[in-house]
Amino acid sequence: MKLMILSVALALAASPAFAQSTSPSPATKAANVVLVHGAWADGSSWSDVIPLLQDAGLHVTAVQNSLATLAQADADARRAIAAQDGPTVLVGHSWSGTIVSDVGDDPKITALVYVAARAPAAGEDFLALQGTFPNTPARAGIVNRDGYTLLLQAAFLADFANGVPRRKALVLYAVQGATAASIFAEHTTATAWKTKPTYYAVSKQDRTIAPEFERFLAKRMNAQTIEVDAGHLSMVSHPREIADLIIRAANGK
Repeated sequence: MKLMILSVALALAASPAFAQSTSPSPATKAANVVLVHGAWADGSSWSDVIPLLQDAGLHVTAVQNSLATLAQADADARRAIAAQDGPTVLVGHSWSGTIVSDVGDDPKITALVYVAARAPAAGEDFLALQGTFPNTPARAGIVNRDGYTLLLQAAFLADFANGVPRRKALVLYAVQGATAASIFAEHTTATAWKTKPTYYAVSKQDRTIAPEFERFLAKRMNAQTIEVDAGHLSMVSHPREIADLIIRAANGK
């Protein structure tokens, strides 16, 4: 009987499910947060979250991501991380989850937070993976001009910023960052979420990235996960929930 119990225990320890449950647990507290915006956005998309984090005593930096190439975007984030004094939480929204996965292995980074975000593995064909999940309405509103993409106003308001008050959504539309079409197919070289404590905020009403896909990514990373009754821009429409998740990551909980 003892031999049988030991055999079962060894089999469980070797199984993928058991390996997921033993991923790194949050422990180190961080005093800094670096926020990275995604495609068709800029750093102002974090404007409602930043004061909540500052009220919690955190030092906050919002990266102005160039959205031209993954290498340049990674460099933008690395400069911001290098400027931090001590342990730091790295947060990415939407496409910038790609950056978080690629540069989050920096020794200063204590935890990763994904907000309705991509989360590729190193070398993965992420577009092919995403294609196995439902398409979303926002994609129909993408226009390509000289290799850079923008969202048409109708799609931006209805599908990218759904749930955001119209006046605020129009401001975000006006400052949206032109995004190189090529960056969506670029491959990462690191998989930071395999070695760092990870948190994920699923947007239940997302019309840009399928919520089913977000749940798959969160489960694959074994992330501490919340679900927010929000569209793609949950940090705009539900800043308190997103800030609380980041604060939890900063506190190592």
